[in-house]
Amino acid sequence: MEWAEHLWRDRRRSEHTIRAYLATAHRLIGFVGQHRGALVDGTLLARLDRGDLRGFLADRRREGLGNVSAARELSAIRNFLDFVADRGGAAKPVKVKGPRIKRGVPRPVAPDDIRAISADAVESATEPWLAARDEAVLLLLYGAGLRIGEAMALTGDILPLGDTLLVTGKRAKTRVVPMLEPVKAAIESYVALCPYGVAPGEKLFRGARGGPLAPEMIRRAVQAARVRLGLGDRTTPHALRHSFATHLLGRGADLRSLQELLGHASLSSTQVYTGVDTAHLMDVYRNAHPRA
Repeated sequence: MEWAEHLWRDRRRSEHTIRAYLATAHRLIGFVGQHRGALVDGTLLARLDRGDLRGFLADRRREGLGNVSAARELSAIRNFLDFVADRGGAAKPVKVKGPRIKRGVPRPVAPDDIRAISADAVESATEPWLAARDEAVLLLLYGAGLRIGEAMALTGDILPLGDTLLVTGKRAKTRVVPMLEPVKAAIESYVALCPYGVAPGEKLFRGARGGPLAPEMIRRAVQAARVRLGLGDRTTPHALRHSFATHLLGRGADLRSLQELLGHASLSSTQVYTGVDTAHLMDVYRNAHPRA
């Protein structure tokens, strides 16, 4: 599909996003064909009105779609219809206002809990090299602020390790993050123990059978540790990245530097962390003040 190629080549969307966008486009085409009782082509798609799009979203709402998912669905539709209009030389389709989304405040994990999770994952591993692998991944999330997908995408090309690490994030955007000594030591320990070797061009982190490590394995390890330690549901691998950002900000890091370290395209994405300290203070107030 031309649109998928456009999303990959020109918009630098991830494979996961492209699959989700294509699924949305197929759902829209199916709905429009049934709703209009006609063959759906570029001409018909270019003539869709607000009633059509609202009807589609209402149909998806009946299937249990929430506000966040509805907003993502609408974003995919806008992109798809704009692409169809550009290719057909038609006017841009009408726009429909998406649902309001209340932006939540990230919930960081306390440093002691992060250490406990890492220790639990290490102790629960069936082999020393698997323990070293899990510790290295978790330290990359908390010590370097990587997304779990970014950690899984690292290859043997990063070796030997230096003082910084070049990371490829969303939309193939690259950034440089500093390598703290504990993170560096953990990766080197894993590499030394890994029975499959780490060659240039091959994935750095391996599964038990030697294939590329799936992110789900790290999620399961954290979930199991969370249950054993009695921690909340919000304690996830991605929460370690939130903790990286929150703890740096609390120690005086400026937003622009934090934006670069996290690989955010816009400063507004980073500014959400400024609300964390306020939320924490309110929690303390509610729990401690006699009149709260």
